[in-house]
Amino acid sequence: MPDGAADKSISAQRLKQFISRIERLEEEKTNLGADIREVFSEAKSAGFDVKIMRQVIKLRKMDKADRDEQEALLELYLDAVGMD
Repeated sequence: MPDGAADKSISAQRLKQFISRIERLEEEKTNLGADIREVFSEAKSAGFDVKIMRQVIKLRKMDKADRDEQEALLELYLDAVGMD
């Protein structure tokens, strides 16, 4: 087999491995999304506000400086439109 054909065979095999891994991870991501929706549904059934929970999760992902900046801007904007 010429070197070029071997390289193509190896490249094709490697590409197939990458695609298989991505497909498996996409499937896992879909399953995780369903699990997360189920947890939110349980929380809603228990009386929790899902919108607020999502905001809390978003804020927990941010570092303190970014949160503080966002809160300061929100206060500034609310004050500017007369909502204090």
